[in-house]
Amino acid sequence: MFRKMVRKIKAYFSLTRTLRLMLWEAFFYLGLARILKAMPFAKIAPGLGIPMHETPMTGLNRSQIVTLRNVSKAIMLASKITPWQSRCLVMAIAAMKMLERRNISSTLYMGTARNKEGQMMAHAWLRSGKLIVTGADTMDQYTVVGVFGKQCSEKGSGEIVYES
Repeated sequence: MFRKMVRKIKAYFSLTRTLRLMLWEAFFYLGLARILKAMPFAKIAPGLGIPMHETPMTGLNRSQIVTLRNVSKAIMLASKITPWQSRCLVMAIAAMKMLERRNISSTLYMGTARNKEGQMMAHAWLRSGKLIVTGADTMDQYTVVGVFGKQCSEKGSGEIVYES
């Protein structure tokens, strides 16, 4: 157990400073998203963006692509260490909020499918530009039933700079 903890600490400090800070931000937004998920969907839906509106598949600059990849990585890493369940919808909402903070537009997709036993399953994923930020692993298995586009202003580079 001690070795495992030392390995995790080493892995944390091997991350860039920006990614380490983003990891804490992701942890915060995953907690917020988990609280939002517990609320009636009708109350949180307005904060997810414009219903049935997709943001453009183009328009990301190099800096924004780097930011998207960092946000995606931070969400994935933080979701593994939260004491609460941080699954697809929670991860998509958290990533959307992180991108919104950086003035990067995104689209949250919700889909449904049936498993082999005929039971209904749901999945959520987040896209920005052409990149899937969260939920890419199984999104192709689902039929889209809901879309929320969060259009952000295009001012600045879209990146929050953490000072040293």
